[in-house]
Amino acid sequence: MTNTPATDKWYWDRATQQIHMEQLKRVELFNGRAAMLGIVIGILTEAITGAGIAHQIGLGPLVDGYAACRTQFLPFCF
Repeated sequence: MTNTPATDKWYWDRATQQIHMEQLKRVELFNGRAAMLGIVIGILTEAITGAGIAHQIGLGPLVDGYAACRTQFLPFCF
């Protein structure tokens, strides 16, 4: 059996697809590990400093404003 251009193209496309999927798996695995590491570091920093993750990244006033709206009636809260 000889390889025709059609089967050569199929093999080439299939190999390219498998390489792409393997690279995608590695990238997703790395992203997942980085996200888990970030959460663990945030939780440890929260335990050490007492400031929540939202306060650590600069969203403290936003969270504090939401908490104020939930605990008391303010005219600007919806």
